Amino acid sequence: MSREASDLPLGGFVDVKPAPRPERVTLTGRHVDVVPFDVARHARSLYERSHGPEKEVLWAYLFPPPFESFESFEAYYAAAAQKDDPLLYAIIDKASGEAVGHATLMRIDPANRVIEVGNILYTPALMRTPGGTEAMALMARYVFDELGYRRYEWKCNALNAPSRRAALRYGFSFEGIFHQHMIVKGRNRDTAWFAMLDASWPQRAHAFDHWLAPENFNAAGRQRVPLGVLNREALEAGGTVLRRAGLADIEAVEEVQRRAYAKNRILLGVEPVPLLWDYRQVFREREVWVVDGDDALAAVLILEPRTDDFLIDSLAIAPMTQGSGLGNRLLAAAEARARALGHGVVRLYTGEPLAANINWYRRKGYSIERVEQMPDRRLVHMAKTLG
Repeated sequence: MSREASDLPLGGFVDVKPAPRPERVTLTGRHVDVVPFDVARHARSLYERSHGPEKEVLWAYLFPPPFESFESFEAYYAAAAQKDDPLLYAIIDKASGEAVGHATLMRIDPANRVIEVGNILYTPALMRTPGGTEAMALMARYVFDELGYRRYEWKCNALNAPSRRAALRYGFSFEGIFHQHMIVKGRNRDTAWFAMLDASWPQRAHAFDHWLAPENFNAAGRQRVPLGVLNREALEAGGTVLRRAGLADIEAVEEVQRRAYAKNRILLGVEPVPLLWDYRQVFREREVWVVDGDDALAAVLILEPRTDDFLIDSLAIAPMTQGSGLGNRLLAAAEARARALGHGVVRLYTGEPLAANINWYRRKGYSIERVEQMPDRRLVHMAKTLG
């Protein structure tokens, strides 16, 4: 074996069980349903909505051109609806019951648990609506939560700026450009590649849930917080960069939590609250941010945007970096995140015996709102109104 070959990283071992193939199922949402494409039910509506004055723009980056007649459209989609890969779904507006778009699951690789979403057509009735985002959330949730795929891909013509923006907004990560990847409609296509991994999905799902929540929209139906902000990858405070954690970090996150909170056991007389958590559930229900140290995580910040306020659920500093001012910077980052998500009040809690913690938060502008008597402990709830 050559030296070069012996030095190649082998990567981590993974479960080799293949993923199930996607099926013709119905994915039900609040604004839209994603359903198996049925030509008799969906073709006419989709043709009429996609062949108006804007048809050249709608079809510019899709493989077929705009169709010259409904008959040619119907024939094309009758054949497409029979295929298992790409597997074609119609997007149905729940208010009208009409098809307003379509998407496919394609390049399906069960053995490696890799799958792509593509052939996406959004008509004007679906563009820039909550339903358009919900359709992508429903499909991602099906791929990750129900089928167990490891990698979810998005590819588009590198010139297709709206598609590239959409991929980033939905939480896909840009991986590069494949030059001269295809010839489409007689033209060269450089392909932009994006992907979302199963390790990052819980935080992406959290962002989708918060964006789609009714309280994220005002009376006129306008979003309060953009999905791109909810999916932000990094925070910065005082020169310290926090990155969004993924499930690949879960053991390191738990280790920081254990080491940071262990000293509180004696004062509290009970296990600290963060050491009682199921961290897989935490990654699905809250924002998890980390600071990388030279050899291990230096800090963990767990945040929970709520309807009426913003909760700092945990601020943990690894013992080796305590006393460096990192706690101040993490608190500043949490407050900046609250402002970015439109919250004017930040809340947190700590154990009543932890006088040093309480005094530190007081110096940072937090005041005691109440003391909660629980069966095994007393929690001091504190709040700060942001200026």
